[in-house]
Amino acid sequence: MPKTSARLLSLLSLLQARRDWPGALLAERLDVSPRTVRRDVDRLRELGYPVVAMKGPDGGYRLDAGTELPPLLFDDEQAVALAVALQIATTTGAGIEEAAARALNTVRQVLPARLRHRVDTLRVTAVDRPAIRPEPQVDSDVLMAIGATVHGREVLRFDYSPVSGPARATAGTSQGCEGTPAAPSGSAALPGSPTGALPQTPRHTDPAPPPPRRVEPHHLVTWGRRWYLVAWDLDRDDWRTFRADRITPRTPTGPRFPPRELPGGSVAAFITARFRGGEATEGPDGVGGWPCRGEVILALPAAEVLRHTREGIVEELGPDRCRVVLGSWSWPGLAAAIGRFDADIEVIGPPELASAFVHLATRYAAAAQPRATPDP
Repeated sequence: MPKTSARLLSLLSLLQARRDWPGALLAERLDVSPRTVRRDVDRLRELGYPVVAMKGPDGGYRLDAGTELPPLLFDDEQAVALAVALQIATTTGAGIEEAAARALNTVRQVLPARLRHRVDTLRVTAVDRPAIRPEPQVDSDVLMAIGATVHGREVLRFDYSPVSGPARATAGTSQGCEGTPAAPSGSAALPGSPTGALPQTPRHTDPAPPPPRRVEPHHLVTWGRRWYLVAWDLDRDDWRTFRADRITPRTPTGPRFPPRELPGGSVAAFITARFRGGEATEGPDGVGGWPCRGEVILALPAAEVLRHTREGIVEELGPDRCRVVLGSWSWPGLAAAIGRFDADIEVIGPPELASAFVHLATRYAAAAQPRATPDP
C-alpha cells in the first residue's frame, strides 16, 4: 500500500477512536509534521469524510456527522463483532430483522477476503425459546423517539395502551389506563317501572381518555426479548418501568431535566430487582434483589449443586454436604426451588423458610391422597 494511503487510513482510524484530536497530537501519533496532517485532512474531506477543524490555542480536528455515510473503517475484531451482532439481531424484538440481514450482506461484500472467510465460518443461527404467544414487536421509530429523549434528557409525554388492548395506540390518540373497567353493554329493567313499560336506557358515553403520562426517561433496556423504559414518573413521584411496545410518544417533548440517581447504583441492578420484586441492593451473599433469601445445608456435593445454580452461593462443607444461599420472590417459591435438588435439607434460616417447607409439605401430602370417586 502506498505510504500516503496507509497514513490516511491510520488518520481515519484515530479520528474514529475519540471525539477531539489536537493537531499536534495527531502529528505525533502519525510521526509527520502538522502541515502533513492538514493535507491529509483535506484528502479525507475530498473522499467525503466530514472532518471539522477546531479553533483554539492548539487547534485540532473532529470527525463530524455528515449527510451521507462515507466508507467506514473497521479493524478485524470490529468487523467480526459487527457480523455476529447483525446475525443475532432477530432476537432483539425491535422489528429490524430484514434491515439487519441487508446490513450483513452489505458489510460482507466490502470485507477483505480473509475477513469474509472468518465471517462465513462463523454462521450463527439465532433461535428464540418457544413462547405460548408471540412476543410483541416494537416499532423502531418508537425506540428512536424514546432514545432521543433519553439522550437529550427531555421530559417524555406518551399514551400508554392497556395490556388487553392493541400493542400500540395510533399516534395522536389516547388509550384507557390499565385496569379501567369496561363500560356496561346494556341496562336491565329498573325497579319500580310500570308493567310493560320500557325503562329509559341511559346514553352510553365513552369514558374520558386518560391524560398522557409524563416521565423523565433515563434508560432504554431489554429484558427477556422485551424493551422497557426506565423513567421517573412525574405524576406518581416514583421510579417506573414501562413496556416500549405499549408506548405512543407525543410531541413536542417537555423541558430538559437534570439526571437523578437510579436506585441500586446501576440500571442492571435496578431492573433486575424490579422484576424480582425486591430492592435494588446487593447483599454479601450475592443474591441481592430478591425479597426472600434463605440459607440451607444440602446433603449433596457442592459440584453437583453448582451445575444447577445460576446465582447465590454454594460452599462446600464436606464430600456430600454443602451450604447454599438462594433467593426468590416468595418463601414457598424458595422452598420449592431448594426442594428440587432431591436431597435431605437442613434449614439454617430464616424461620419464614422453615414455615414455607411445612406449608409445602402439607400441600404435597394432600395432593398425594387419592380422591374419592363420586357416585354415578
